[in-house]
Amino acid sequence: MKVAFDSRPSADPRGVGRYARCLLRALRDTGRGEIVETHRPREAYDVFHAPWMQGAMLRSPCPMVVTLHDLAPLKRRSEQLRVGMRSRLRHLAVQRAMGVIVPTKAVADDAVARLDVDRERLAVIPEAPDAAMYRRRDREIEGVRERYRLPERYLLWVGCLRHPDPRKHVDKLALAPRRLPLVLAGPTRQWAHELPNVTLTGQVPDDDLAAIYSGAHALVLPSRDEGFGLPAVEALACGTPVAAYGIPPLREALGERATFVEPGDLPGLIETAEGIARPAPAPPSWSWEDAGRATWNVYEQAIAACQ
Repeated sequence: MKVAFDSRPSADPRGVGRYARCLLRALRDTGRGEIVETHRPREAYDVFHAPWMQGAMLRSPCPMVVTLHDLAPLKRRSEQLRVGMRSRLRHLAVQRAMGVIVPTKAVADDAVARLDVDRERLAVIPEAPDAAMYRRRDREIEGVRERYRLPERYLLWVGCLRHPDPRKHVDKLALAPRRLPLVLAGPTRQWAHELPNVTLTGQVPDDDLAAIYSGAHALVLPSRDEGFGLPAVEALACGTPVAAYGIPPLREALGERATFVEPGDLPGLIETAEGIARPAPAPPSWSWEDAGRATWNVYEQAIAACQ
């Protein structure tokens, strides 16, 4: 099998970049064929995988598989009204894909309801912590505390801070009363530097991020919409408990491994995070190698569907 894999998102600091990098490595480790990094497939390839909606092709010369990480913009009426022709064409391309990978059943339901994707072409393949995400030693934790000027005990939020995301409620989290300091880890732009009473790390290497996770009292997730919640499983892999809004994708991905509060109850979320007990439960046993094998199965099914 010869697979064309669109690796362009690999450089993205957001979750889509982590997904592309980890899956690409897992596909090669569990390989049943050749992986070629290209976003311009030809008929010589058996299947083309776009690991993000932006890479979906309206007319692919070979069977196409697309990964949908979430469909949050389509749930907001204001975003729907702004959807342009390019987005509509991408939606049509997804509808034509021979296989559509999603991280949770919740996203699968959204794909059926919002994009009219045939459920038989959907495959739920969870994500997993990167191999670099594991509990770090005390000296590594002390090192990142000094390097990024972190407090001794802190709540942690991890994600991209280049643009305000109405789903994440980071601004409300920053403004909310709390006893413990709040650390925000991830790439930033000016708006993030205007948030009050927070410590920003900026984009950090994976080893530093694992140590920042390991040193946190708890990871706090005030998101009202997620596709999977990769920082949560990364935090658990580093031994850090998770407090989150009890939205369906997070409940599905984490089960009883996180402490949930009612979505929108920010004071309750902060109180829960500050009072949470350590150590954290172990993360789900699903690995990127499992994801790689499941993705090879999707490729085979996509090829068979075209024969």
